[in-house]
Amino acid sequence: MSVALRSFAALALFAIGLASGPANAQKAQPAPTAAQIHELAPADLPKEARDTIALIRKGGPFPYAKDGAIFSNREGILPKQKRGYYKEYTVKTPGERTRGARRIIWGKGGEFFYTEDHYNHFSRIH
Repeated sequence: MSVALRSFAALALFAIGLASGPANAQKAQPAPTAAQIHELAPADLPKEARDTIALIRKGGPFPYAKDGAIFSNREGILPKQKRGYYKEYTVKTPGERTRGARRIIWGKGGEFFYTEDHYNHFSRIH
């Protein structure tokens, strides 16, 4: 193999190593799964979340236009269901001028889930 060809091969291998990232780079963590959903008693919810559940059970009226929108479960954390199975509702956050990050997710089977960090973690309300 000629010197030029060996230099080219070495450069190509070096470039491949750079493209794959540094050796000490952290690997992406897998998304939480349904098995990682915590159980939560209604009494342990913030008052605003209990109020939201009461509104859902009553059928409204809801304070936010997006309340009742389909929750797609793109994160894949909740048990897998057909599109439209889950609906999302805003939980008011005291002092927050926007909708904030807290939500109640309601499944057609009657189950409720709570997230306080905009779908990163969920608790099933039992």
